[in-house]
Parts: sequence; structure tokens; C-alpha cells
Amino acid sequence: MSTTIEFTVPDMTCGHCAGRIRALVASIDDGAKVDIDLPTHRVRIDSTVDADTYRSALAEADYPPA
Repeated sequence: MSTTIEFTVPDMTCGHCAGRIRALVASIDDGAKVDIDLPTHRVRIDSTVDADTYRSALAEADYPPA
């Protein structure tokens, strides 16, 4: 079952950052849906993978959630 996970990622500041985050999510769950709002630094992920997995992966990619 898919759940919605939402993070604030302060270091996500441009389209390149957003693209890296989209690719990271796809590498974890290629069926996940990702919505990114750059002005508010929000990342919303609809996935069957748990939030801690994404939190750790984002931190390792130098995009730690707040």
C-alpha cells in the first residue's frame, strides 16, 4: 500500500537539485510518484517504501531533510 511522505529539504534550491532527488527516489522505488515545490523546498513522495529509507538516502546524497 502506498503512503504519502513529505519532507522539507532546505538544500534543494534549483532544478538540478530537484532532478537529482527525482532520480534518487526512482532508484529506490521506480513506481513512486514525486511532487517537488522548489520555492517551499517541499518534496512529497507517494511510495510503498518507508520514510526512513528516503530520509537516509536523501542525507547520503547531501540533501538532508529538515
